[in-house]
This record gives sequence, structure tokens and C-alpha cells, in this order.
Amino acid sequence: MKKIGFDNEKYLAEQTRAILERVEKFDHKLYLEFGGKLLLDYHASRVLPGYDPTVKMRLLQRLKENIEIIICIYARDIEAGRLRGDFGMTYDLACLKTIDDLKDWGLDVNKVAITRFKQEPLAVKFKNRLERKGIKVYIHREIKGYPENINKIVSAQGYGRNDYIKTEKPIVVITAPGPGSGKLATCLSQLYHDHKRGINSGYAKFETFPIWDLPLKHQVNVAYESATADLGDYNLIDPFHLKTYNKKAVNYNRDVDAFPILKNMLQKIIGKGKKMLIYNSPTDMGVNRAGFGIVDDQAVREAAKQEIIRRYFRYHWEFMMGLERKETVERAKQLMQEVGVKDEERCCVVPARKAAQEAAQGSGKGDNGIFSGAAIELPDGRVVSGKNSPLMHASSSAIINAIKHLADIPDKIHLLPRSVINNIAALKKEVLDAKSESLDLEETLVALSISAASNPAAEACVKALKELRNCEMHMTHMPSRGDEAGLRKLKINFTCGAQPSSNYFLR
Repeated sequence: MKKIGFDNEKYLAEQTRAILERVEKFDHKLYLEFGGKLLLDYHASRVLPGYDPTVKMRLLQRLKENIEIIICIYARDIEAGRLRGDFGMTYDLACLKTIDDLKDWGLDVNKVAITRFKQEPLAVKFKNRLERKGIKVYIHREIKGYPENINKIVSAQGYGRNDYIKTEKPIVVITAPGPGSGKLATCLSQLYHDHKRGINSGYAKFETFPIWDLPLKHQVNVAYESATADLGDYNLIDPFHLKTYNKKAVNYNRDVDAFPILKNMLQKIIGKGKKMLIYNSPTDMGVNRAGFGIVDDQAVREAAKQEIIRRYFRYHWEFMMGLERKETVERAKQLMQEVGVKDEERCCVVPARKAAQEAAQGSGKGDNGIFSGAAIELPDGRVVSGKNSPLMHASSSAIINAIKHLADIPDKIHLLPRSVINNIAALKKEVLDAKSESLDLEETLVALSISAASNPAAEACVKALKELRNCEMHMTHMPSRGDEAGLRKLKINFTCGAQPSSNYFLR
């Protein structure tokens, strides 16, 4: 059983208090830039065992009477069809999903800002779609010389050209489907318009990582560096905080680099002769209290090590797919070395590799000549493996073996009727012209659900599928699209080796 390292209730109490105290320092008007994932923050739940992936929504519910929410989305991300990796959907669809998710939690969103808008055709269509759903859309223009030309930015020709978003509640949460969407610029634009109207509003940043009051090289903070290795982010001691308060606080490079410019912008927005009440450092801007929720430091250190290994596998996979740079993979490997871990320390890696070897040494009939293995760590700590065959992929085999164990079904009992397997295989081969008849995970799950109608053992195993949520899994080869989709739907934390499975790019 995994140790609990994070107390959600303790965190919520401390975080709520910190935000309410911050809004008091202004004229009861605070623009709160919400970094990271608003809902389902699985990175946080992996490195802080016990962290509720929905805790930020619970935080917003606590503040419900005092907040309203604005979502930002960059026009060019809409035009380019930028994907959000965790959900496998484009940013515009992720924006709509966020609106629906917030409504499910009783939090209304009826304002969206499209940033750096240049009449991109798909952005115009998205704007129309939102407005037909009753959502108000505000346009923010690209400002030449941003962020260096402060005189232009903080002027009628800069922020003054942006639509002003009228808000009524004291706390305005600014969120987005992903990084680079224009959250900070939207906050500053609103400050500009407010102060022109005599409203002494303020700005603060809510971002879980890095955790400022943990040591610089604490594994949780190193895991954040690994999670953002593709962006080139790195942590450092906030030099402004150290100079002002003689205290060490951890921040990251982009916030530290941007702070002098941001402080000058804020000063210009507020006006000459008025002093900044709070911010002498980028750490001052934050209201993060995640560190207060940690109740078992050793547990979170160990969990963070595992996340660092996961990220390395993920980047290596994306590199082989042509989606990531070699430098990112090298950076992830360097961070593994910094914390002293190797890839085989992920508990399901060695059993998966062993299963692949057993497949190669067996009948000599893999899936189109490829021998792959998979292994999954179950909630009770046992690791169950599976290998590919002409009948099914390694991930399918591992999942079948895992749910048999969870449902206490003997290995000799077959869950899938041969007739169902043969019919699916015939459909793939004779109708869909598939290169392989072997069942991927999505197909296996469909077959299992059909079998459950007449097979009590299969029915028990279908019910056991829920117990696989958040389990750890490794495959020796890159998953097919059907394998990947199935694993995501089961909410399994999976990694893979960098070798393609058979016909990977055709599936």
C-alpha cells in the first residue's frame, strides 16, 4: 500500500486563508493567475501521495461566493490545433471541457478571453461557437514589443486596446487550458483598466510547483523540473527574496527572469508616487501553500523519484514519435542522475522486460514478429505481467491477468470466448485490412464486456477494472493507439520503452 504524504484538509484550510488574506491587501479586488491544471492535477497526485486531483475545485467551491472565473486561450493555439497531452484533445476543446467541468462543480463560467487575436479563421469560428453557447468573448490584441516596451504596453495603444472584462466578485480567477495562453497578460490588462477607473485592484499567482518552502533539490521540486523539461524550465533560489529578506525560497527561471519587468509594469499601472504594498520578489507574488499539506516528507520524496523516472520514459517515447527534442530527453536523464535513480527502479519495468524475453523464448510467434511485455503493479503491491501473442497485445494480456488476480479467478479459466476473439480478428483482417489480428486493449475490453453478459467470471473481472485506477504499468514497446486509449480510460499511470510495437504507426 502506498503511504499517504499529503493532507488535503490541512492544505485547503491554509490555502483558503492565504487567498482571502491577499485580497484584503487591495480594495477587495484580486486577479488570481491560476497556474497548472485546474482539474485532475495528476502530476500533483503522483508526487504528493494523498493529494486529491480535484482539490483545486474544492478550493474554488470554498471561495465560491467571492470568485468569478475567466478562461484565456491563445488564438494561434486554436489555429494550430495545439494538443493538451494529458487529455489528448485540442486547446479549444479543452477550454470547452473546462467550462463544463466547472459547471459540474457548481461554478459558472461565462467569460473567455481570446489572447493575441489576429482574426485567425479557426479562432473566429471558436469565438462564434462560444457566443452561441451564451458565453461572453473578449478580444485581446497582440502588442508589438511585448514585454520590453513597457511605455507602449501600459498605454492606450497597448492594454488600452484590449476589451475590458467587467467583473463583480472580489476574486477573479484567471485560468487556461495550458501554458502560454496569456493568463498573466490578461491579469495585467485588467489591472490597467481597473486603475484607469480608480479601482485599486491587485495581482497574485497561484501555482503548486515548485514548492517555495521546500529545499531547492528536494525530489518534489526536481520532479517539477522534469515535468517542464520540454519548456526548458529550471528551479533556482529566488535572488530577490534572498536579498530582501535573507531567506531562501525556491522559484523557477521564467518567473525570476520576468520579475523586474513585471514589477516595473505594475508600478506604471499603479502610477507614480504609489508604492507596491507587497511584492519585493516573485515569491511574494505567490499564494501557494502546498508545502503546508505535506505530512510525510519521505513518502513524497519517494513518490517524486518515481515521477522523475516516468517523465524520462514519456519524453523518450515522444522523441521517438518525433514530438520531442533530444535535449529534453537528455535533461530528463540528467535529473534522474541528480536524484540517484535508474529506470529499472520503477517496479514494473524489470517484470515487463522479463515478460518480453519469455515471449521471445516461447512459441516463436509474437505479434508480427515483435515480442513485447507489460507489467502492472496492483494496489496490494503485487506485480502482474503479460506478453503479446497472435491473440492479444502485451497490455491486454497484463490487464486480463491483473483483473483475474483482483477478482480471485484461477488462471485456467478463460474470460474471452474463442468465438468472440475470432470474430473480432476476422473483422480486423478481412474488413478493416488490419496488419495484425492481435487484440489491442480497447478491443479486449469490448470483448470482455460482451463475455460478461454470459460469463460470471468475466462479469467479476469487469467490476475489478475500477481497482486498476492509478496503478503503475510499464510496457517494453510503445503502445498502439488502441492500447494507449484503453490505458487512459482506465486511468492507469503507464510508461513504455522507446521501441515501436508492430505496425505502431499504422494503427
